[in-house]
Amino acid sequence: MNVIYTGEMDTRLFKNVIGETISELLREDENVVYLDADLMNCIGTAKLPKETDRAINCGIAEANMIGIACGLSAAGFKPIVHTFGPFASRRCYDQVFLSGGYAGNSITVIGTDPGVTATFNGGTHMPFEDIALYRAIPNAIIVDITDVSMLKDFLRQAKDLPGIKYLRVGRKGSAKVYSEDSHFQIGKGIVLREGKDAAIIACGIMVHEAMQAAEILSQDGIEVAVIDIFTIKPLDVELVKTYARKTGTIVTAENHNKIGGLYSAVKDALDGEAKTGYVAVEDEFGEVGPQDYLQKRFGLTSDHIARKVKETINKK
Repeated sequence: MNVIYTGEMDTRLFKNVIGETISELLREDENVVYLDADLMNCIGTAKLPKETDRAINCGIAEANMIGIACGLSAAGFKPIVHTFGPFASRRCYDQVFLSGGYAGNSITVIGTDPGVTATFNGGTHMPFEDIALYRAIPNAIIVDITDVSMLKDFLRQAKDLPGIKYLRVGRKGSAKVYSEDSHFQIGKGIVLREGKDAAIIACGIMVHEAMQAAEILSQDGIEVAVIDIFTIKPLDVELVKTYARKTGTIVTAENHNKIGGLYSAVKDALDGEAKTGYVAVEDEFGEVGPQDYLQKRFGLTSDHIARKVKETINKK
């Protein structure tokens, strides 16, 4: 794997890459089945039902879709389901938990437009709690996608992994972070930048913000490590603890409520081994607006991260 981050944004959109990759998986593996809750036009998969009988629009009935997916898993298929983040988590949670996790079935759930990336769909469609919900499912795998290369690799991995897999990803663009041929290991974070004064542990859209914050801090003589913890569960506890000992200060950055998300996972793992701070959504509901406004509104920018790092370093 090669880190190629320069701050440049990728011209490819997540939604198009999801559609292309799922189409490839359906052609390559006769056991893959794709299910959607009436959002195929939003994710680049609208043409698939015309090409195969293994692409099914389940309608606006997310709980039923999960039930179908779990039944297909029990019959030996590899279901991939998609809907928006709030519907992929809180609306069908009981079915994922019981028919999926408890019953021992394997499904890949793609929840798109998590957190502030829901933008103009507003607070009702803005899940700040989805990671917390999936973290409570025993043995679930949770991946907050960083860029297009990671999305393609994890979609290919997820179909063959046992149990519940939740892929959290936007529909729009992202910064380029990894080379096209990159392969990612479940439960292993990636150090994007070294530093001695603190470590920023980020996931999803906040990886780009963390890298920008590191540049801001460097201008003030503060050198921070940046670590992409894309797998929130299982967490790379060894890497987190290594940088806690190395720097003494850990700040997490996530597009999620601080309760039950990356910060909670990291803080639990450290158990007081380092000074900790967070950049995350406080105990709030979402609202309508463009993403740049929402990131400022909820304190999810590089400036917020830089300020939080300084504040955390100076904790007594």
